[in-house]
Amino acid sequence: MTHPILKAPRRAGLLATAALALALPSLATAGGTLRIAMTAADIPLPNGQSDQGAEGMRFMAYQAFEALIGYDLSSSDKPVTLVPGLAKDWSVDPEDQTKWTFTLREGVKFHDGSDFDAEAVVWNFEKILNPDAPQFDEKQSAQGKGRIPTVASVRAVDPMTVEITTSSPDALLPFNIAWIVMSSPAAFEAAGSWDAFLQAPSGTGPFKVESYTPRQSAHLVRNDAYWDESRIPKLDGLELLPVPDPSARVAALRSGQVDWIEAPPPDAMDSMKAAGFQIVSNVYPHVWPWHFSMLDGSPWTDIRIRKAANLAIDREGMKALLGGMMVPAEGLVPPSSDWFGDPEFEVAYDPEAAKALMAEAGYSPENPVHVKTIISPAGSGQMQPLLMNELIQQNLAAVGIEVEFDVRDWNALLANWRAGATDPGTDGATATNSSYFSQDPFTALMRHVDSRLVAPKGTNWGHYASPEADQLIDTIRTTFDPAEQATAVQALHEHYVDNALFLFVAHDVAPRAMAPEVTGFVPPQNWYIDLTSVDLE
Repeated sequence: MTHPILKAPRRAGLLATAALALALPSLATAGGTLRIAMTAADIPLPNGQSDQGAEGMRFMAYQAFEALIGYDLSSSDKPVTLVPGLAKDWSVDPEDQTKWTFTLREGVKFHDGSDFDAEAVVWNFEKILNPDAPQFDEKQSAQGKGRIPTVASVRAVDPMTVEITTSSPDALLPFNIAWIVMSSPAAFEAAGSWDAFLQAPSGTGPFKVESYTPRQSAHLVRNDAYWDESRIPKLDGLELLPVPDPSARVAALRSGQVDWIEAPPPDAMDSMKAAGFQIVSNVYPHVWPWHFSMLDGSPWTDIRIRKAANLAIDREGMKALLGGMMVPAEGLVPPSSDWFGDPEFEVAYDPEAAKALMAEAGYSPENPVHVKTIISPAGSGQMQPLLMNELIQQNLAAVGIEVEFDVRDWNALLANWRAGATDPGTDGATATNSSYFSQDPFTALMRHVDSRLVAPKGTNWGHYASPEADQLIDTIRTTFDPAEQATAVQALHEHYVDNALFLFVAHDVAPRAMAPEVTGFVPPQNWYIDLTSVDLE
């Protein structure tokens, strides 16, 4: 059974395809401006700690702004590792593992010409963590605070040295610090407010924001004074365009209005290849699940229903539906991951076993349990959410789980995800469909089940609580030996799978379609990308 609420946005999206494509600005590629159609419904905020999920970080935060620690995005055939960014090195005090020292690069300047130094770093952490600071920004805090849950204080030791103190030993701090990007204090002071800052943004990145028009476009230009001469962009600039409808993105690419589209729909890929367009993809650390509520009254508190749901999903059928552009999920990380471990529960397609579990729980296709799930029509990392959720809805109905969808804009879904399952805005939903990073242990696993990080204080949307999970998280955070830490991470992932804490559905492969003139792009095994190597022939 297909719920009518799912059909409405798809029909509306298809009817709007031509109008959306025609509404895109018709810009020439002369001058080397790469035009990108994103899946987001709005332009990511150029304030530093961008919104619009990972897509905002990918195309705005890491292009115009940077973090103390970065990612090596130069290869497509190896896992991405952390590398020095605005800090040239960092270390933890062996005598006090709550204290970290970061040595900054010299000679780095913000786009407005002001110096990047230790005081600027302290100022940027205060904009996220200190509500009493003049530069505190609720929007940036919402995006960044949950990424650095153990940071207790940040101080400038000298102009080029910063000390970060954590509330407890945190061996994962370098991964967390990679999320926090730097805005110019001088540009903020000159603007007088964050709203005004958006009209003249200033970071340290390889691209500078020249113009920003909400819901229309952002124009970024090459930073010829970028501190890393080997990564000064080949392009003159980037044009970012919000096009949430997949058919509209394809139409824009075919008509020459854009050069690059995110997440092309599966049914268009063969014809785009035949027309000479490039289809680029690569496995990367990403999972597309349903996140269950564990609050009293949620049907998902019954492990039999959680396991039945996981056994009901025809993932190979979904892969075919997506033109092969997914990897079936058996957990939050793929089996090839060093963190997968050896769980006892096997996530597979077994509808008869699912029906048996549902019968044991007192339900059947004739007497189904009713659930409501928050989903989005598009968004960063959301793959093809309407198509995928329609199949899930049919699969679950076949075993006795009747699904109602609450379809929300991507940013609205994220706002509820941060607010948590107890928030009145959840409106009776007992699951949310939000794609998740799995590129470091904290973002992959820890933040979703730590009972001390329940939303809205943290990112445990479903309010799951388990002493076993909390103990494993503490072990991971306080173990600085990589092998021992990996063993604890594996045990935590086994806990996820054996308890079926999520509906494990798919791992994305980041498909993109590009005009034949786009050259030099290296698709890394990561959410983020390096656009400095890209060129237009």
